[in-house]
Amino acid sequence: MTSSVFFGLATIAYIFAMILYIAYLAFRKRAVGVAATTITIAGFASQTLALLMRWAEFKEIGGMGWVRAVPLTNLYESLIFFVWCLILVYLVIEFRYKNRSFGAFITPVAALALAFIDLTGMSKNIQPLVPALQSNWLLVHVMMSFISYALFAVSFSTGLMYLIVRSEQRNEASYIFWTVTLGIFVATLAAMGLDFLTFKVAFMGKQELIRSYLFKASFRSESTAVVAASLAATAGLIFVIWRFGYLLKTIITSFNISAEMLDELTYKSIAIGFPIFTLGGLIFGAIWADQAWGKYWTWDPKETWSLITWFFYAFFLHIRLMRGWKGRKVAVVAVLGFIAVIFTYLGVNLLLSGLHAYGS
Repeated sequence: MTSSVFFGLATIAYIFAMILYIAYLAFRKRAVGVAATTITIAGFASQTLALLMRWAEFKEIGGMGWVRAVPLTNLYESLIFFVWCLILVYLVIEFRYKNRSFGAFITPVAALALAFIDLTGMSKNIQPLVPALQSNWLLVHVMMSFISYALFAVSFSTGLMYLIVRSEQRNEASYIFWTVTLGIFVATLAAMGLDFLTFKVAFMGKQELIRSYLFKASFRSESTAVVAASLAATAGLIFVIWRFGYLLKTIITSFNISAEMLDELTYKSIAIGFPIFTLGGLIFGAIWADQAWGKYWTWDPKETWSLITWFFYAFFLHIRLMRGWKGRKVAVVAVLGFIAVIFTYLGVNLLLSGLHAYGS
């Protein structure tokens, strides 16, 4: 059996776990929660085995040592590792706080990443690195970057939950912010699922470019009527979430999740992730860039947006530690910070050009 088989099993497990966690949040059945946790652990074990197998496969194909053969060389491998880190952090939180309800907010992020892999038809082949990138810095730079991304994803989820719990009135800025953010997130998942049903089945096996058909079944359709309907459906979804958002608050608080707990989790996730990102993502990345390209900093789009992301989380820690800000303001910064992470990781690769080639 190859690593792709175990990756496939992990993908199926995580999607089922997401459904069960959401069902657990809605119906509060202990058996459902136990099943969700069990499936998540099984998926994590399968993915861990798959990562080790792909690492060994890359070592054999590339003819490099274990350190240089870390399977983080393309978009597919980096997304898989991000999901692995995210699930690991989530399981630590679940067992530390003995609360499964976080799974309904964290596992959808993993599901979105996995759905992105499947519907885009991105290459899953192992290809040896070019000589300039065959460096020991690959392990520390890329791995530390994605560990910090996973921690930032947790802060996004807990920050969003905090805004839900603390919002009181529908006309509050924080209430409008989280309903719009959640609505766009759900609409994005739905649009990607529609892309999969519309294109993936018809073009099975073809390596279609992401730019060619991402959201082509909805927001980027050639039909003006479909685009208008997609925008109207998204607006309707946001309105429904805005209108009945207080029900979500009631559900979350019924699981003994306090605003203080969510604020603490958001802060701790960023407090741990920020120095890892600073050291691994920026400092080690600059050292590797100097060795590979002869310059520490070239204002490559990826470097520029990494710096913008760094400023978001530096601002979060500054206003939290130096100014004493807590609550909704810092939660909004945590949510916006992860949006910057998504653009740094995916948006730059798909929309802009540069030395970093994760978008291929």
